[in-house]
This record gives sequence, C-alpha cells and structure tokens, in this order.
Amino acid sequence: MVQAVINRGSAAPEYYFEERCYIAEWSNSPADADVSIARARVEPGVTTRRHRLMNVTERYVILEGEGQVEIGEKMLETVRPGDVVVIPPGVPQRIANTGQTNLVFLAICQPRFVPEVYEDIDTA
Repeated sequence: MVQAVINRGSAAPEYYFEERCYIAEWSNSPADADVSIARARVEPGVTTRRHRLMNVTERYVILEGEGQVEIGEKMLETVRPGDVVVIPPGVPQRIANTGQTNLVFLAICQPRFVPEVYEDIDTA
C-alpha cells in the first residue's frame, strides 16, 4: 500500500546520466512502484542517446526551453513548455535541445524507472 509522503524534489541532487542529460530523481521508490518522476535537463545543442524503456510508458512534461523529440522511426516534433509527450513501452526515443537555454522536463515513468529497463540503442 502506498503511504502518504511529501518528496522535496527541489532538494534532489542532480547527476549526469550517460544518456547525455542531467537527472534529479524527484520520486523513485519501491514503496511507490507504480510511478517515478525525475527532472531532466538537456544542455543547448545536445541530443540525448537513442534508447528505449522496456515495459515502461514514459511521459515528458516540458517545463522550460525548446527541443525536438523523436519517437519511433518517423515521428519528429518540436516541443515547448506545456507539451506532454507520451512514449509507449519499447519504442525508441531521444530528444534534442534546439534552443539557446536548457531544455528542462519531467520524465514520468509508469511503472517506475529502474536501470534494468533502460536499453541504449544509439549507433553513434
């Protein structure tokens, strides 16, 4: 059973992830295995590595900046604050920061993100 809790996301330390972005885990616990929430930051001019999450649906909630998200083989769309991107399980994805400032978004995973679901499929 999920317990009532307040996670202080703004206090979560940010770390560099091999995907080419910075991550702050706002909520990711076995006690709440249905979902995880991380704040991701992509620097200007950077494109994350092409990857997929097995058995996990991911949603990007764009908070700041502008970018282009690639989902699957053909979908390439510009994203801006307020946009929500839904990425089905196992579908290749990456995002590029096309703006002059950081691209910041929430990455909401259902069920929660664990390293074992991440598969790097970038050929570069």
